[in-house]
Amino acid sequence: MEKIFVLDTNVLIYDPDALFQFEDNRVVIPMTVIEEIDQFKKGVDEKSRNARLIGRHLDKLRQLGSLKDGVLTEHGGIVQVSVINSDLNIDGVQLLDTNDNRIIGTAAYFKKKFPEINVILLSKDTNVRIKADCLGIKAENYEPDQVNRDEVYTGFTAMKTTKLQIEKAKEKGVYPNKLGDVTPNHFLKLVDNLENPKHKLILRYSLIDNKFHLLKHYTGQQIFGIVARNDEQWMAFDLLLDSSVRLVSLSGIAGTGKTLIAIATGLHQVVEADDYNRLVVSRPISPLGKDLGFLPGTKDDKFNPWMQPIYDNMEILIQGHNEYNLNDNGKIFGKKKPTVNDYLDFNFIELEPLTYIRGRSLPNQFMIIDEAQNLTPHEMKTIITRAGENTKIVLTGDPYQIDIPYLDSVSNGLSIAVEKMKREELVGHLTLLKGERSKLAEIAASYF
Repeated sequence: MEKIFVLDTNVLIYDPDALFQFEDNRVVIPMTVIEEIDQFKKGVDEKSRNARLIGRHLDKLRQLGSLKDGVLTEHGGIVQVSVINSDLNIDGVQLLDTNDNRIIGTAAYFKKKFPEINVILLSKDTNVRIKADCLGIKAENYEPDQVNRDEVYTGFTAMKTTKLQIEKAKEKGVYPNKLGDVTPNHFLKLVDNLENPKHKLILRYSLIDNKFHLLKHYTGQQIFGIVARNDEQWMAFDLLLDSSVRLVSLSGIAGTGKTLIAIATGLHQVVEADDYNRLVVSRPISPLGKDLGFLPGTKDDKFNPWMQPIYDNMEILIQGHNEYNLNDNGKIFGKKKPTVNDYLDFNFIELEPLTYIRGRSLPNQFMIIDEAQNLTPHEMKTIITRAGENTKIVLTGDPYQIDIPYLDSVSNGLSIAVEKMKREELVGHLTLLKGERSKLAEIAASYF
């Protein structure tokens, strides 16, 4: 049976191609949505670019027929712009004259006009869906790409076996695949006891021979002054140090060390190993709490408040990493101890706002995108496609700490990137579980 989908503004801003995602059904765009989109089109951010793209889509359809009556798309569906005056009195309930209520009123109009057709209001706004449902209008969230909450990929599996089997695997350096369908770069942790193991061994899956092998890239050595504190960090270091893995994603609760070990590896491979020309670090601009508003100064002056967490991690690493010999009194020979600004001045590190990354090509860079859970899938695609020859991208974030409206733990760019790309040999993912910042931070992360 044909369906009619009435789209809220936030659906089109989230995914401009939503116009063409409903096969042979009818898509209705209320005039209120067009007016709202028009207000967003003049900016330079992702929302504004999407608003302009929606306008271009509708303008092309307008040339094929009347949007008021509905235009048949090449995907087999019909796109229609509704120009009716939305009835704000629905089944005796008088709604306030707001944009959200006009969109709900449009859905109510089509439901009344076509009682034999299933009319569905799609919105990423929870309150709009609640109000529509209370008025007898079917409402759903728009989630073209989402991850099953119960099947979130962690990147490793713990398997119970005997002490003898662990010792044999360690001696041979290889362990057969007993897990069945395994993604590339998946880790296996062999333990003699799942709760409190006394003997354990970490291996990594190779697609070439369908077996698990001992870790080759990280064996417990210091990486820019720090070492792995738990098994998951050990696995993460192995992915980060492997030049054949071009995209690494690290997720986990606050304090698990995602950003710290990513920056440590980046500094090691740029400054010490000279594997990359530069360490590029960026993060979405999304404040926790009320925004500071306008900030004077240069691009760096404006961006520095957002990058302070990155500075904090770099200070920990650089201050703890002594490149100079000490005499018996602990005095530094020669040059003063280096600071973050020294690394910035020598062009080892570049802090770049994501706002300016579109259109760039970044070859031979070690690139870290922090707080990646605050990106939409489209923004994530834009960033990953910036990677040039010999560039490694590291995504870090906590899918359960999202500051952007209409994104959640299963529809954000980080979760979607992990799920869609986990079967590529160039890609590796790991979920860090144990907090290492402090005992208090770990307790808070587990309770809230």
